[in-house]
Amino acid sequence: MLKADIRRKFMARRRSLSEAEVGQRSQAVQQQLFAQFTVAEWQWLHVFLPIPQRREPDTWGIIRHVWAEQLPVQLAVPVVQADGHTLRHYHLTPNTQLVDNRWGIPEPVGATEVLPAQLDAVLVPLLAFDETGHRVGYGKGFYDHFLGQCRPDTLRIGLSLEPPVTHIADTWPGDERLNACIMPEKVWRFEAY
Repeated sequence: MLKADIRRKFMARRRSLSEAEVGQRSQAVQQQLFAQFTVAEWQWLHVFLPIPQRREPDTWGIIRHVWAEQLPVQLAVPVVQADGHTLRHYHLTPNTQLVDNRWGIPEPVGATEVLPAQLDAVLVPLLAFDETGHRVGYGKGFYDHFLGQCRPDTLRIGLSLEPPVTHIADTWPGDERLNACIMPEKVWRFEAY
């Protein structure tokens, strides 16, 4: 399938999910993350903050778990820059003030910047992924550009509420592949590339 077709199909699927379904699936994704990955051994974990209207996986459960368990990992979150094409990343703590941007995404105010090279793992938003680790996002290229700035050993972990498609037909060399993708039922792991 082509990315545009996948995008349309999976956006429609997302819209059909109830808040309760998103919550249940998100909780299962959270459980998979902490069961299948050694989160406490990472120094920095990058977490996207969900857009509720888009029925994205709710990452707040992951964030609250890190804080409640006092795990030693530090959290970073993205901020879309004024150019509308790039991200910068900031330290998220329980005391960080958040303000919604023009897309309804909460962003930290006055937080310390975190560089992509500092990150040990990135939780990657997506609409869909395929069985080889390629993903389809909203089409802006934010995450491909950002992941290209991370260290080669930084884990790129997608979060998906849906199973994969078999193959995304129109990938290109600038597409950053995932190392793994967490679904409510299982974790897909992809061979090194």
